[in-house]
Amino acid sequence: MIELLHNKYVLVPFILWVVVQVFKVVFEGLRNKKVELKRIFGSGGMPSAHSAVVTSLATLIGKYEGLDSPIFAVAAIMAIIVMYDACGVRYQAGKHARLLNELLNHEVKLEEMIGHTYLQVTMGAIIGITVGLIF
Repeated sequence: MIELLHNKYVLVPFILWVVVQVFKVVFEGLRNKKVELKRIFGSGGMPSAHSAVVTSLATLIGKYEGLDSPIFAVAAIMAIIVMYDACGVRYQAGKHARLLNELLNHEVKLEEMIGHTYLQVTMGAIIGITVGLIF
């Protein structure tokens, strides 16, 4: 367990995830004048923590293991898949949830913020690459 605390490939993305999630709670709280602590573990919002985490990991691996390493290829491809899913499938599922909530007149409340816009994914990726290059 102690080794995990010294593993930059685990530690940096995890700390980044916590920071981005806390930022989203504060940002949304200021914007909506209502703090929702459940957002700490939720998805969606600006910026994409998913994108930040996977791009920071891929960047760290590329930086320390080499851009030609097999593990960088795996990390980069996984990052692309996660970001595509965040702004594609999950974003569309959130739009469907919003419409269903309206149609069902709040009889059943489906989670609407489960995906990201392209801007949210891009900002998360920029943050992740930057953090990966710094550490």
